[in-house]
Amino acid sequence: MNTLNNKDTGFFGENMAAAYLSAQGFEILFRNWRYKHLEIDIIASKDGLLHIVEVKTRTSVEFGYPEQSIHATKMQFLKNAAAFFQYEHSEWKYLQFDVISIFLNEQKEWELFLIEDVYF
Repeated sequence: MNTLNNKDTGFFGENMAAAYLSAQGFEILFRNWRYKHLEIDIIASKDGLLHIVEVKTRTSVEFGYPEQSIHATKMQFLKNAAAFFQYEHSEWKYLQFDVISIFLNEQKEWELFLIEDVYF
């Protein structure tokens, strides 16, 4: 049985996602960037493009794969947060939304899947 609670699972996933992005040549600009009630898990850049990254980590697929938990309301929150970020950091003209899906099984083996340029 997996002993991680939801907060630990999320923290683990965000650490793995940041390490993965760094290894792929991304510069991590912010983690858990907040504006009022809005939050962006990771804000990174690569080749002059700003990446707004939502990280979803799960230890079970009982309720679906991690990426399946991103719904229209969550996407709207990300779009709103990104707009505030761009307002505060006007040097960033171009951005894209990415999702990192991480599944951690009971043997503590994990799978990471990057979904680039999502928008709905």
